[in-house]
Amino acid sequence: MDRTQKAALFSAGIGLAVTALKFYAAWLTGSLALYSDALESIINVVAAIGAFIALRVAARPADEDHPYGHHKAEFFSAVIEGALIIVAALMILRESYYGLFAPKPLDAPAIGVAINFGAGIINAAWAMALMRWGQRWRSPALIADARHVFADVVTSCGVLIGVGAVLVSGYPILDPIVAGLVALNILWSGFRMVRESVDGLMDRAAPHEMVAQIRTLISEHGEGALEAHDVRTRAAGQATFIDFHLVVPGIMSVEESHAICDRLENALETTIPGAVVTIHVEPGEQAKARGVPVL
Repeated sequence: MDRTQKAALFSAGIGLAVTALKFYAAWLTGSLALYSDALESIINVVAAIGAFIALRVAARPADEDHPYGHHKAEFFSAVIEGALIIVAALMILRESYYGLFAPKPLDAPAIGVAINFGAGIINAAWAMALMRWGQRWRSPALIADARHVFADVVTSCGVLIGVGAVLVSGYPILDPIVAGLVALNILWSGFRMVRESVDGLMDRAAPHEMVAQIRTLISEHGEGALEAHDVRTRAAGQATFIDFHLVVPGIMSVEESHAICDRLENALETTIPGAVVTIHVEPGEQAKARGVPVL
């Protein structure tokens, strides 16, 4: 089990603990907002388990049926998580809608707020850790999980504001109103996550900064070649596929051109985590004016 899988599995455990705390707070107070927050946390647990399964699949080596590996499994996980967030938001909207017609006074609100606040602190700390690891390890599944937990933190903040407003004003109808507003924010978060994950499934290019870095590396480590053109990239989970055409002098031997390719592959794979490089060698007359010049 690698580090990303361990993080996803641990995330499921934390999600279970936080969900239990939130349902206890909702049971103590009878608050619709706290209950909605607890419902959203259930999705956290399901999503974390989904991320763990996706990471296990993505870690499988390439085989005859999947010669490019199983990296995109992480994007499927992120799409599912985004869809689950949307489902949770719709559930909360439904509860808040019915709550508008029958607002209920809260019981033991101070204890409930304290428990919910503690659960929110745990979630916030874990979300920051997940996001940092997901970005460092370039894991869409962990990043999606982190965003989901962040959405839960936002929910908790909104819930605490709503319950506080009920306590200060004495108007219980504020409870379902705040729950509905928080649900709209969660809905947007889920939509954004699905959109970004679908981009990955559609072979979206690597970020502009990484593409610029790749072109610089080709220019600096391609000594002996003339230029490189048709540089293409695509991100697939923790892997970045890079391919380009390398133009060399027509009289250069296969051995010499192969040595240049080895040097470029080593530079790219050392600098770009998860790089998978494919180079097509061409003779000098194939040079293009807009290619990457080799220094």
